[in-house]
Amino acid sequence: MARWECAIEGDNATFDQVEDLMVHQASEHERIKCKVCGAVVPDGYFAIRHAFDEHSRAEYVRAYDASAGEVRRREKVKETIEEAADIREVVDRLDE
Repeated sequence: MARWECAIEGDNATFDQVEDLMVHQASEHERIKCKVCGAVVPDGYFAIRHAFDEHSRAEYVRAYDASAGEVRRREKVKETIEEAADIREVVDRLDE
C-alpha cells in the first residue's frame, strides 16, 4: 500500500493512514491565509478543500496565478483524500 506524503514546503513525512497525514498537516504546520477571501486555514488538504469548496476555479487561478495543471493536480489530491479518509475521525482527533 502506498504511503501518504505530507509534501508541504518540502516536508516529506509519510504516513500509513491518510487520517494521520491530515492531522499532521493541521497540527504541525502553520496555518495559511487564503489569497481569495483572507480566511486562515490549515495548510495542505484543508487549504485545498477550502479553495475548491468556497471559491470558483477562476477565483483560485487569479489569486494564486495557478495553471490549469496545478488546479487539476490539487483537485485530484482533494478527490483522492476524500475517497480514502474518514473525515469524522480527523475532526474528532483535532478536537481532542
